[in-house]
Amino acid sequence: MSGIVLAAGVVLAGAGCGSAASPATSSSAPAPAEVSESPVAPAQSTAPAQSTPESERALIKATKANDVEAATALILAGADVNAKDSIQDSAFLYAGAEGLNEILALTLSHGADVYSVNRFGGTALIPASEHAHVDTVRMLIAAGVPVNHVNDPGWTALLEAVVYGDGSPRYLDVITQLLDAGADQNIKDADGRTALENAQNRGQADVVALLTSRR
Repeated sequence: MSGIVLAAGVVLAGAGCGSAASPATSSSAPAPAEVSESPVAPAQSTAPAQSTPESERALIKATKANDVEAATALILAGADVNAKDSIQDSAFLYAGAEGLNEILALTLSHGADVYSVNRFGGTALIPASEHAHVDTVRMLIAAGVPVNHVNDPGWTALLEAVVYGDGSPRYLDVITQLLDAGADQNIKDADGRTALENAQNRGQADVVALLTSRR
């Protein structure tokens, strides 16, 4: 009897040892992503703005009227900031001479020629110093306008600040800036006088003291 039971157990164990069924695998591949066949539009090139005689005249006119809005629009449209009118004024030179700092800044950021000269053969720094445009002088020096340029009448920026100045704090500020930038006190005017001698002749005591201290 025990032999029969043992045999039955062996049979039952064999029946339960079949291999497990393999999981079903999908035979279908994922659909490829759609590719757009629409042509890509080429980037459109923008032609550079061009300066014209009309825009140049308009820019100088706007500058002389200190019309910042009009001058800005013209400069951004390509008007040449170095173009000159019949009396050799350009937007850059006039803005510098008259202390029109907003327009001056625009011209400097749009290719102003810092070596250009007016009808007197002078840079923008010379009349700016003559008129004691303190901030303008600072801007022009920073932009690289030559400090020791001599104009046709024989003046430098330093000489004009003394000869046409009154020795007031504004002129002292301008003279200090020029000296700090390397202005040469030894350059003489057409009459053979230095800035110091001109200051002495005009009784500008504070200017004399400043120039003497910087010799």
